Amino acid sequence: MAGQIGASPSMEAFDYEILGEDVDQVKNVVPPHNIRPWIDPAVLKLSHRIGRGPFGDVWMATHHQSTADYDEHHEVAVKMLHPLKEDQMQTFLRKFEDVFFKCRDLRGVCFLHGISIINEKICIVIKFYEGSLGDKMTHSKGGRLSLSDILRYGVDLAQGIMELHSREILILNLKPFNFLFDEHDQAIIGDFGIPSLLLGMSLQKSDTILRVGTPNYMAPEQWEPHIGGPISYETDSWGFGCGNLEMLTGVRPWCGKSPEEIYRLVVKQQERPKIPMGLPPPVENAVAGCFEYDLRNRPLMVDIFHAFTSSQNAVYGDNGWIRLGSGEKINQNAGNHAYTEWFLSKDLLQVGDSVRSRKSPNSCKLENMYIPQGIVVGLDTDGFVLARVPGIHDPLRVHSSTLERVTSGFATGDWIRVKTADKKVSPVGIIHSIDREGRVSAGVVGLETLWKGSCSELQMAESFFVGQFVRLRGTVVNPRFLWPRKKGGEWATGRVSQVLPNGCLIVKFPGRLAFGEDDTFLADPAEVVLVSFSTCPGWVKKYQHLEDFHWAVRPLVIALGLFTALKLGMFIGKNVRRSKPKQQPRPRRRKSITASVQGEDQGQDGHNVGNPAWLPSSVANIFTPR
Repeated sequence: MAGQIGASPSMEAFDYEILGEDVDQVKNVVPPHNIRPWIDPAVLKLSHRIGRGPFGDVWMATHHQSTADYDEHHEVAVKMLHPLKEDQMQTFLRKFEDVFFKCRDLRGVCFLHGISIINEKICIVIKFYEGSLGDKMTHSKGGRLSLSDILRYGVDLAQGIMELHSREILILNLKPFNFLFDEHDQAIIGDFGIPSLLLGMSLQKSDTILRVGTPNYMAPEQWEPHIGGPISYETDSWGFGCGNLEMLTGVRPWCGKSPEEIYRLVVKQQERPKIPMGLPPPVENAVAGCFEYDLRNRPLMVDIFHAFTSSQNAVYGDNGWIRLGSGEKINQNAGNHAYTEWFLSKDLLQVGDSVRSRKSPNSCKLENMYIPQGIVVGLDTDGFVLARVPGIHDPLRVHSSTLERVTSGFATGDWIRVKTADKKVSPVGIIHSIDREGRVSAGVVGLETLWKGSCSELQMAESFFVGQFVRLRGTVVNPRFLWPRKKGGEWATGRVSQVLPNGCLIVKFPGRLAFGEDDTFLADPAEVVLVSFSTCPGWVKKYQHLEDFHWAVRPLVIALGLFTALKLGMFIGKNVRRSKPKQQPRPRRRKSITASVQGEDQGQDGHNVGNPAWLPSSVANIFTPR
């Protein structure tokens, strides 16, 4: 295999040529200028394949290093990726160079030798390690590990992930077979973020085009990161939780399911795996938090590290879990009614922070805005802080979970509009974090990862919440996502059923009757406008908006109208019958007179005029006997 690659004569220029099956076809590739990551393919001798994953194969190989002073052969593992398009290969090499230098001095991550190209495939060369947690589970009873081993390895792995996150590297492929053992029996990370290097690239292998990771261990936002993203550090928390759940149960999450079924369960139905009973409360909280659908509610690796570390010396007794030595009982942490404890732990308040009252996550109302503006002047016990509020002499003692930090007028969770946004992405998004210097990370539709910038680049935007009615703006001709129309061609109105972390709206149309069709649509928040009963002009529009609430409104109104018309007709008919005049009783007459009159009357057009009741009163009196 190595014989098919021709290295350039000058390694200083770090140029090389790829020779395909046809030696007359030579493709020049210019990798990054620094030569240290590059390994001459001639010094690599592949032995046999030892693994296969969604991004390529893993080969056992020998790396021959020779200088004037030494001649060495090292066993290495070569991760040979699926072929990339020619225009994407150099992009990948540039990304790898950045990761290569960031990972060189990390202890909790596999050692990187470098990168090469064999058979027109990128090959990443790492140190060969004897075994993995996946191998150990294979030889364990029931495929499970003991709780003590899980806690010990969990601390090692969390530390390695924290090291990569500190260098701004996302892994996105955490699973037991990527948890390796070093020579000291410590667990290390065997993947430094190959999926993150492939973000934005379309692989030639069809079944990996829509995925960024291994399906059984992928977070909801990994499936379609430009729609349901962004991918962030909390994405690795989901993968860590899946790996630990497999070590606890011996079964992969969603085992036996196809990628399509996993997508439906995880993304559409928001299913969570069941957490085993009997874990120390901090570990149970952390692992359960890893499977929050909204990534903002998941714990960071530092929170997981503390949970596993604090539980390493815990034992279970008659009174529950206690810590050895101190005998202190470990209690279950109480959650917040609106925000998870992991969400609140990501931004702890400090003295001098500007704060305001925290709203409910799904409410735009300000009736609970107890502190519209204040400054933290002291930290109290049990999570309380002292906040000075304008107009109030003494500082208020309030719980920190009810306050949010404000920087340059912005806070985490605010809806923002980027002043100079790329046309390929939405200008409207949601702030994920903001530091005290004004550096902002936000999720926007169209970006696979977080948008990063400063407060000066943002302005406040209209907020959207679950339950609101929206429709596309009249100026939108080609929306980002498919949107239904009414019969007259006007954009339909739908109700927001969910708001994704990047601001993407999941909208349902209760006013449309869909037989067996998915009535769920997506919307870019920058392309929609709010619709309410009070803002609809005229009674016709108001009624049309009333129909948007449910498809049964129109048939109900029609049925009610028919019923009302029927009742009204019956009522009018009954009143008409009641309003007819009563017939006067026929007076007694002499028989002779009556007969003579009847005889005369019968000769007049054949009508019977013998009854004086039909005659005028003056005429009728003539025939009345005196």
